[in-house]
Amino acid sequence: MIEPAPAPGSALSRLVEALGPDASRKGPPPVERWNPAYCGEIDMRIAADGTWHYMGTPINRPALVRLFSTVLRKDPERYVLVTPVERVGITVEDVPFLAVEMAVEGEGDGRQIAFRTNVDDVVQVDAGHPLRFERDAQDGVRPYVLVRGGLWARLTRALALDLVALGEERDEDGETRFGVSVDGAFFPIAPVSALGDLS
Repeated sequence: MIEPAPAPGSALSRLVEALGPDASRKGPPPVERWNPAYCGEIDMRIAADGTWHYMGTPINRPALVRLFSTVLRKDPERYVLVTPVERVGITVEDVPFLAVEMAVEGEGDGRQIAFRTNVDDVVQVDAGHPLRFERDAQDGVRPYVLVRGGLWARLTRALALDLVALGEERDEDGETRFGVSVDGAFFPIAPVSALGDLS
């Protein structure tokens, strides 16, 4: 599915403009409609830091990584690279993408937030591209944004700190939660009672 064009002047349009002339390229191919035979695993891994590896060696060609990212799909049982004629499994240590740039405009319920990923996907937070927050092994918070089709991007630590700085407290279902308001929705990070544990 091709995303609608961003509104002029929106946070999303500013990030698209920052990508330059290539930003007008077509969106990713319709991998959700392709259902070729599964051909097994290949020795490809996306590390937790967003680096793609093939046979144990980092793939250092950004254009090649971007190309692979356009044919990545999350099936119920695994991540796959899929074309009209074959489907191969790969390993993803956390999520496939990193959010490396953030644009914010407005405040409160009217706030807009857009992200650019390490493979130059640009996504604006809304009902179809929500935020989610997980606790990590050290009891810190890891924010994620849904890019497309079950593929998430984890925010870099710097962006995570910037996003948390936009947080506010709200009462929900009898509990006070700390979270971020974006595009008319509230995305809870944690109950206020647990904030002392977060770093």
